[in-house]
Amino acid sequence: MKNISRKTFIKQSMSFGLITSLMPFQSVVWANQVNNRSVDQRILSKLIKSNDELVSKLLLPENSNPKVYVRQLGYDFAVLTASFCHPDSSYFQDSKVLGRMQGLVFFLLSQQRPDGTMNTGNLESPPDTAFVMEPLCAAAKILRDSQHKGLPEVKAKLKAFVTNAGEALVTGGIHTPNHRWVLSAALAKIHHVYPDQRYVDRIEDWLDEGIFIDEDGHYPERSMNYSAVENEAFITMAKLLNKEELLDPVRKNLEMSYYYMEPNGDLVTFDSRRQDQYSHKSIVSQYLSFRYLAIKDKNQFFAGIARQIEGFDDFYKEIIVGGLYYFMEHEILQEEMPLSSPLPRDFAKVFPTSSLARIRRGDTAMTVFGGVDWPLIIASGRSVSPNFFSYRKGKAVLKYMRMSSAFFSMGHFRSEGLEVDGNKYILYKKLEAPYYQPLPKDKRNTTGDYKLGPSVDGRFWSKMSFEDRPVSNVKTLESKITVEEKNGQADLHIEVSGLEGVLITVELCFQQGGEFQGVSSVVDDFGNRFLEEGMGTYQFGEDVITFGPGIKKHENIYRLDGEMYTVHFGTLRTSGSHVYLTGVSPFIHTITLK
Repeated sequence: MKNISRKTFIKQSMSFGLITSLMPFQSVVWANQVNNRSVDQRILSKLIKSNDELVSKLLLPENSNPKVYVRQLGYDFAVLTASFCHPDSSYFQDSKVLGRMQGLVFFLLSQQRPDGTMNTGNLESPPDTAFVMEPLCAAAKILRDSQHKGLPEVKAKLKAFVTNAGEALVTGGIHTPNHRWVLSAALAKIHHVYPDQRYVDRIEDWLDEGIFIDEDGHYPERSMNYSAVENEAFITMAKLLNKEELLDPVRKNLEMSYYYMEPNGDLVTFDSRRQDQYSHKSIVSQYLSFRYLAIKDKNQFFAGIARQIEGFDDFYKEIIVGGLYYFMEHEILQEEMPLSSPLPRDFAKVFPTSSLARIRRGDTAMTVFGGVDWPLIIASGRSVSPNFFSYRKGKAVLKYMRMSSAFFSMGHFRSEGLEVDGNKYILYKKLEAPYYQPLPKDKRNTTGDYKLGPSVDGRFWSKMSFEDRPVSNVKTLESKITVEEKNGQADLHIEVSGLEGVLITVELCFQQGGEFQGVSSVVDDFGNRFLEEGMGTYQFGEDVITFGPGIKKHENIYRLDGEMYTVHFGTLRTSGSHVYLTGVSPFIHTITLK
């Protein structure tokens, strides 16, 4: 998130810029004490070294003349500012760095729209402009404390850019729930470096709408990606506006996030209402929130989580590289964290608001999910993932399990909630597909021009006035999956009844890179395999998942998504190694994973 390679991440994660906003603005301190408390020299020395390495790349000729605006340029400016202003940096008050800063701020001004916004995918977007305010306001704060003779022009141009953007944010609108807090946090930061009461008044307008967080700790979007955004925004406003109450939802969300964490730091996203319900997200993006509250609250649980995050593969790249200006802007980050408390590694925890269960037994973890939003509508802001189960055993990962039927092209099984009975987790859905009778005589017309609308089962639309028609020949399919957990072993009892002769397909998607035993050879260009009988194994490194027994009654493993996707040539298939078990209704089968 802080070097050139972070551009791809920025496109995928709107939370990128907000990490800079975690702490209160105070005078920058680079001594061995911060507010009479010990500085974490271990992490600070890494920050300075990695920042200087990144600056050396930014000074290369090929990186010195941007042609197109991307949000990364704001972070590049903050990285340059940190090394220019830190006395322990090898680029302290370096003229080449100053020249690069001048070039960047002039280019940013040249790309700013007349209303103060920037174009980054969304045109003249206040929220997207708010994201780039995060590193630029951090840089403005750091530069304010520097009296180098070459800085006045840079400071003046930076102020012009930021205050122009402030005009857009003080009146601009939003698209999604988290955008309210992105804008508000950016306005709080602008107000701190360039005070204007209008910024505060606009923040109060947004806050007056209220902050929703459910009993489990979810924000409205139930997204691990955007919860990071909201946590960082609330921390920013809590500190800069003296609103300590805004930290309460942050604490609640961060505590929940630990139980959504896999042993390697991946976060479960099955129940998200946004695009990350099908993608990877790491808890590393929450590190600075955990670190801040660990220090502020002397919270040993959060300190333990933060220290665990420091051991994850992405920590150095995502937090240390280019992160110096965060710690310069916010002194409290430089302090030592309190001692850690032991972290739970054996639990079964249910989150009723999203019908999701998380079970962990040491290095074995599983997820059961039954909480999509009904009626099923394919749109951002809706939970629609058909992933009902995942299983991890060390480094061996079953990313997800799905089930699909050839029942009127209605696609994947999605449960109507989650029922818990001791160590059993029950998922259930009944599908109904009717046929339609002639319209009642009083609903007919001679032109044959009837209302365009959805069929009763929502599968398709037509000019048929479906809601006015009697139905008949109603076909049903009932699916029930009971996940029984036994000290890390999972038995999935699958029962499909109702209309007979329906083809049933169970899909297991494993992480790419592992080795299989007991399954068929690859059957097509997509790398698909069958588990025809007996037990199969999937091995990744030293870790092995055993699964089965297999069953193969047909070879229908394509177009499993349902007509609402396939009619527009869409698919929910993801990367991974796919293994299939197939049967025919009535279908009763138990799959064991251990």
